[in-house]
Amino acid sequence: MKRLLLLFSTLSALLSGCSFKKKADLLVKNALVYTADSSFSTADAFVVSDGKFLAVGKGQAFADQYDATTTVDLAGKPVYPGFFDPHSHFLGLGQVLDQADLVGAESYDEVIERLKTFYKTHPNVLWLTGRGWDQNDWPGQAFPTKEKLDAAFPTIPVALMRVDGHALFVNSKALRLANVTAGSKLPGGEVLMENGQPTGVLVDNAMQLIKRVIPRPDNADKARMLLNAQKACFALGLTTISDAGISPDEINLIDSLQQSGKLKIRDYAMISLGEPNMNYFLKRGPFQTDRLTVRAFKLYADGALGSRGACLRQPYSDRPETGGFLLLAPTELERVTKLLYASKFQANTHCIGDSANHLMLDLYGKLLKGKNDRRWRIEHAQVVSPEDVLKFGQYSIIPSVQPTHATSDMYWAADRLGPIRVKGAYAFNDLMKQNSLIAFGSDFPVEAVNPLFGFHSAVARQDAKNFPEGGYQMENAVDRKSALLAMTRWAAYANFEDQLRGCIAPGKQADFVVLDQDIMTVPNQKIRQTKVKQTWIGGERVF
Repeated sequence: MKRLLLLFSTLSALLSGCSFKKKADLLVKNALVYTADSSFSTADAFVVSDGKFLAVGKGQAFADQYDATTTVDLAGKPVYPGFFDPHSHFLGLGQVLDQADLVGAESYDEVIERLKTFYKTHPNVLWLTGRGWDQNDWPGQAFPTKEKLDAAFPTIPVALMRVDGHALFVNSKALRLANVTAGSKLPGGEVLMENGQPTGVLVDNAMQLIKRVIPRPDNADKARMLLNAQKACFALGLTTISDAGISPDEINLIDSLQQSGKLKIRDYAMISLGEPNMNYFLKRGPFQTDRLTVRAFKLYADGALGSRGACLRQPYSDRPETGGFLLLAPTELERVTKLLYASKFQANTHCIGDSANHLMLDLYGKLLKGKNDRRWRIEHAQVVSPEDVLKFGQYSIIPSVQPTHATSDMYWAADRLGPIRVKGAYAFNDLMKQNSLIAFGSDFPVEAVNPLFGFHSAVARQDAKNFPEGGYQMENAVDRKSALLAMTRWAAYANFEDQLRGCIAPGKQADFVVLDQDIMTVPNQKIRQTKVKQTWIGGERVF
């Protein structure tokens, strides 16, 4: 009888234990989990249910508490929140994947050879397009002129975007089709001239003279481009990207692809500035789904430093006849920011030069007045006068910067700015201190898509060759904890997405990435060698 009672008691305990096990979709265990939460805690396991983190902590306890459909044992591999890129051009990446890749070309002649190779495999294109050339990487560092391009491609129009997206190089065929002549002008831009004729290089707003005649992709083409871009991003651990300046039609296309389940990546879309876009969205207001956030307008104050379109307070050191230029008049920038202040939208303004940063910080300050939660952003914040740095903190303005810009530009930035002014460039640590946060993006396809390159550039202040020894302007290097937060939780805050994701914590969307080595501890020179093993969005493995 005692044996029967003991058996009954044991069975009851087992059945009771089973009945209280909670159902879950996924258990990840035996991992090194960097949660990036408010205490920057670590764990070794987490549980996911219905696309969100359910519990974070110790794996053995979870195995006893949860009945998971799928269990993943990571054998000690490091896990981080899904990486953000809060300033990128997602659709632009898809478009670039359809063009000739000119990144890293070390001479004008190499550009020509790459174009010839591309044309052989794409003989039916109406325009020969490419992106990524940078005259600063060539002997002499001078802007190219169209003669070699004309000789190589006399019958097809050619349009080649500079690496920064702020200068376009075209051949004579393209100039004729667009009717660009010595008299062509556009405010906020420049048609470069030599001997009284266009050289083929058009800077900033002047690019529109050519762009208006280049055939535009239709929605079917754009959908294909977006899916190609998604594949590239997932392979690099990106789960939330951004589109820094797109149209309402493009936003609607992204939304429809996400709703259909084809586009799984999350997108923070900045609306391109323009009167029709302003009228449409200011009436509609911001909106957010679980994969799409639309609550910011992208403004352009100036151009780029590499093409000398960035607006400086004093002339360029290597071209003293110019100080760059604004792309919009100060009165127009003030009008637009007032309209945005009266709405719930963010103002995200591209500012490279110290004059552009000075202007926009003061315009923001007139409206914001003090501490606030509007989360207005300065995109790039590349060259900032010392007296203007404090304004980021005074008005709660978020610096949205791209660390690889520093290590790409360091070879020639002092030539543009001189030895004193350059010290106020790429000042990430100084900017971060103002609000105890900063957002790190890449500006892809201007720079490489890989977010770990930006992480390395921020902490080591070195490029892919681990140059320079000891790092570039190391007083503005960022510690690894801050660098990780800048591409996870702080980036989510800059996007108004922190209530949804950005850290590994109960209730947040289950976006995470698994790497083959720990970027928080490996030597600096090995960071860029790190590979993504797995990428997950909402508890679904996408890579």
